[in-house]
Order: sequence, then structure tokens, then C-alpha cells
Amino acid sequence: MALFSKLGNYKNFGLLLIRIGLGIMFIYHGFPKLMGGPHRWEELGKAITYAGIHFWPMLWGLIAALVETIGGFLLIIGLAFRPACLLLVINLLVATLMQLKSGGNLGDASHAIEDAVTFAGLLFLGPGKYSVDKK
Repeated sequence: MALFSKLGNYKNFGLLLIRIGLGIMFIYHGFPKLMGGPHRWEELGKAITYAGIHFWPMLWGLIAALVETIGGFLLIIGLAFRPACLLLVINLLVATLMQLKSGGNLGDASHAIEDAVTFAGLLFLGPGKYSVDKK
């Protein structure tokens, strides 16, 4: 369609929009978890048991909250972009396992799956030229 034929010239702007939108939402969801303190971290960290890890739930919860919050910020500015995407994929895979193994169905896990697929794709694409990493 002729109307959309020139949009390919703005791929870097599209990546910037994706980075900002996802980054804001992950900060929005991660910051309250981070500020929730040790009780909230332990509660959050129990999700890792669905991956077969049964020790230090408070530490895993803190790491998950940090990955969401700091990872969201790193997405927005485009710094350490690929490592942030990888950590977010891992975080979301644990969330997917928790949803599926705790009695949920594919619909319950769909949000985590969709985000994991998005971050996996971004891992290959990179942050684009409007980023601190500028490749």
C-alpha cells in the first residue's frame, strides 16, 4: 500500500517507540515490587520454585523487581540493551512457568509470553540508532 511504503525509512523511530512504551510499563510494574521490601520480594521470589529452584526466594524476588525496574529504564535510554532484554526474557519465562504450573491456562500466561517473545526479538534487533548504545 502506497500510504505505508515510506515507513520503512523510520525503523529506528519505531524501535524508539517500542523501547519507550515497554520501558515505561516495566518501570510501572517493577517499581512497586522493588519498593515493597523484603516481604514482597520473598512473595515474588517464590515464583522461581516453578523452575525447580527452592532457595533464597527473597533474593530472587529482589532480582526480579530490579530486572523489571532497572531493565525498563535501560530499555528507554538504550544502554546495555541486549543484556537487559535477555534478563527480561528470563524473568518473563519464570512468570510464564508460574502461570502455567499454578493452574493457569495459556490465556493467563499470554501477557508474559507475548512480552518474552517481544524482548527475544528485540535482543536480535538491538536498540536502534536513537540510543545510548548507538550501533
